[in-house]
Amino acid sequence: MEVSVSAGPNTSGALRHVLGHLLTPLLMCVGMGLAYLGAFHAPEPHHLRVDVVGSGPTTQVLAQTLQNEGAGALDVRTVPDRATAVSALHEQRSFGAYIPGEKPELLVASGSSDTSAMAVEKVFTKVAAAQDAPLAVTDTAPTASGDPTGQGVFFLLVALSIGSYASVAVIGGAGAVLPLRIRALLAAGMSLVVSLIGTLFAGPVFHLVDHGLGGVWAMAWLYAAGILAVGVGLHTFLRRWTTLGVMVLFVMLNFTSSGGIYRPELQPGFFGALHAFWNGAGFVEGVRGHVYFGGHGLGGNVLVLALWLVAGAVLLVLAGLTETRRRKADDALTATPAPAVPGVRSAAEDRGAGGGSEAGSGARSGVETRAGAEEEMEEAVGV
Repeated sequence: MEVSVSAGPNTSGALRHVLGHLLTPLLMCVGMGLAYLGAFHAPEPHHLRVDVVGSGPTTQVLAQTLQNEGAGALDVRTVPDRATAVSALHEQRSFGAYIPGEKPELLVASGSSDTSAMAVEKVFTKVAAAQDAPLAVTDTAPTASGDPTGQGVFFLLVALSIGSYASVAVIGGAGAVLPLRIRALLAAGMSLVVSLIGTLFAGPVFHLVDHGLGGVWAMAWLYAAGILAVGVGLHTFLRRWTTLGVMVLFVMLNFTSSGGIYRPELQPGFFGALHAFWNGAGFVEGVRGHVYFGGHGLGGNVLVLALWLVAGAVLLVLAGLTETRRRKADDALTATPAPAVPGVRSAAEDRGAGGGSEAGSGARSGVETRAGAEEEMEEAVGV
């Protein structure tokens, strides 16, 4: 006797359910590949500003030669003296300054970007070698002792981001039944906790910065609060797609445009354009300006972080209005009596005669809500 085995309706439904949810990690894979490989796979300078210190025909010829040979990679200018060159470095208008002579010297500021300083050093090492002279490199804005590569601030950004958008998944999932004002308060509380943890990492634990820790905390809080506000606000509209949405905003586009690994002068133009207004760039450049360059450019970067927080607050207001409208629509639908059908008991009769059935329905509803919340939080493994 032959026995045929086929997937029952429950198995088929479960399989469709799993396949539908597997779309999220596939989209994450594609998005992360496009973002990270697109931003980091082949860094090369384009219009990287460097200065040649001095005056006269020899200096002008050297600067013009470098400009021509760079073919768009460098933006070479001349400055009259060392002090002007150092000022340009500390205002991040330049990323290297070459002082020609019998003992040539290269000025850099690794606090601005260690990878940019290395790219400039590579260029002028060849220039000095052509003159048979060793190149002396002077770092006018070195990084803190606990962050020799200058990339510790970027990894601090990663920690703050993960703590923030993972909290969005939990608040949106486990806290979905809570009123929005409670979820907003939870978001505010988590932003404070995440920023304090980040500050401990930056200071006492890893010594990524050697001064200005209070300012680092303030920017960490603004950054985390902006992510949490935007994420919790978006959850009302995106639901189970919220995790993917915040990953696009605060990982794929954020980490790659922050300037923490490569500044925009070493990246494709798309990521360089995002660097001007994305919140990760605001945090990284804000911390650099605060810690290494005497606060230069700090106001603009703090403004970027504050505007992202304002955008999150606006999203929370819109989410509140949307949830109120949905709740009123649900209440109106519940209050509308169903037309009487002969032989069918009314809802009131059912409630009077079958209270246990109603309780069972409520229990099932609670189980379904919890199951939905657990599914949503499980999708956060994309973190």
